Amino acid sequence: MPMYQVKPVFGDDIKTDLPTCMYKLPNIHAQRSASGCSEHALQNGTEVVDPAFRDLEVRQDKIMRRLYELKAAVDGLAKTVTTPDADLDQTVTSLSQSPTATSFRGTADLDSLLGKDLGALRDIVINANPARPPLTLLVLHAMLCQRYRVLSSVHVHSSVSGVPAQLLSCLGPRHADSYVRQRFQLGFTLIWKDVSKLQMKFSIQNMCPIEGEANVARFLFRLVAPYPSDPALATLVDSWVDTAFFQLAEGSAKERSAVLRALNGALGRDPWLAGPELSLADIACYCCVLQTGPAASSPANVQRWLKACENLGHFGPANPLLQ
Repeated sequence: MPMYQVKPVFGDDIKTDLPTCMYKLPNIHAQRSASGCSEHALQNGTEVVDPAFRDLEVRQDKIMRRLYELKAAVDGLAKTVTTPDADLDQTVTSLSQSPTATSFRGTADLDSLLGKDLGALRDIVINANPARPPLTLLVLHAMLCQRYRVLSSVHVHSSVSGVPAQLLSCLGPRHADSYVRQRFQLGFTLIWKDVSKLQMKFSIQNMCPIEGEANVARFLFRLVAPYPSDPALATLVDSWVDTAFFQLAEGSAKERSAVLRALNGALGRDPWLAGPELSLADIACYCCVLQTGPAASSPANVQRWLKACENLGHFGPANPLLQ
């Protein structure tokens, strides 16, 4: 027998009236019949999706694509603003050419060399002194335009004045889509500036400047075609590049004569300086030979080689600057 017993306060048959002044929502978890369910009914084992959800997904895809384009445009503007040489007083030209076949059997892949950048334009910014125009860079620029969609521009820095007209137009006329940066793969900006040594900035946030025309030429050439896989052949290319810039371009008359004799002997054995194809060695030596004097004073094999280079068409942009 229990010690205490409490009588029930309410009976078992009490009914509670729920208030009717609140909002009443249908039970979304209740099972609906196949005939009355139009949102998530199962018919023949497949789920029928409400058209409203399908329209929402399409709209979301459009918004994401638009955000992707805006991100690419903002990244391009950010690179322009954060470039250390943004104090430009004149924007001259902008150029892009459609890619065509190059004279190289193997061409480099931009993404594999520079990394995939989600549509952002990769900018190459070069500071050069107008008193010493970098002819090799103009030749390599022409090759880049044949390989990629290049947005090119020439600027004049406030530290120089009286830049010749041929230097202002060395990269060609303005392209109609020059302000739609996301349509291009590579940006090539040449700034005529009072610098003692040529400088190139590629990734200004993660990379220090590259100095010297020879080093910049090596960087750009790898975007056009890979270096020889044979170490001995790659060393031969680098040796000719250093010889061109340090002995032909900056050496004494005696050194230049010795280099021309070496060129004449090498070109007597092979059509090009490093193997069966045109290489950076030919580009560097071609530009430096013509900068040091007229082609008529060169040995016979060198003259034949100079004509062979000109027939390729890549050296056209450099020729007006030699006159």
